[in-house]
Amino acid sequence: MTRKQRYQYVIQYFLEHSPNAETELIYDNPYQLLVSVILSAQCTDVRVNLTTPAIFKKYPSPNELSKATFEELFPLIKSISYPNNKTKHLIGMANMLLDKFNGEVPMTVDELIELPGVGRKTANVITSVIDNQPNMAVDTHVFRVSHRLGLVAKTATTPLAVELQLIKEIPKELVHKAHHWLILHGRYTCVARNPKCNDCGLQDICLYFNAVVS
Repeated sequence: MTRKQRYQYVIQYFLEHSPNAETELIYDNPYQLLVSVILSAQCTDVRVNLTTPAIFKKYPSPNELSKATFEELFPLIKSISYPNNKTKHLIGMANMLLDKFNGEVPMTVDELIELPGVGRKTANVITSVIDNQPNMAVDTHVFRVSHRLGLVAKTATTPLAVELQLIKEIPKELVHKAHHWLILHGRYTCVARNPKCNDCGLQDICLYFNAVVS
């Protein structure tokens, strides 16, 4: 099977079995999603969703968040991983949104990564989820699933290398969906330890299953 055929198989599978895949973060607008994604770094979406309602109630827009002090915000996110840094990042992000972007969340990767707490992965999430841009955020799930399925070469040893190979092969109009397909598949089926191969419909083409499991 060629890599092109492998992509076709995987895409068709997800189109049939998960056509409406989307982020599990709960948000109402770009600002809320940006806060949630910053908080989600090395933290579960479940924990973030339990934490953000209080933040959004007290700080409904960048304007209010920009005026927060560390001592006021920290208690609201202390259950999140790395709360010290994330508290500082959120306040700094809100201030930069006001100072440089008129309080609006920018929709280009280059602009987003200027914001405190926002790296390439976060910027790709924001632009793909909000604006359906063909950007692929590569987290540990996407990285793992892409390699196990054989969608990327073994030499793709960095998130950026995986990202570039995926967006090269996936049809542009499906990249924003594929981002969620791979994340959710890695989160619930192709887990890091003891992957649920018996529940997976991609066994036939999975390099990991055919080399290690079967």
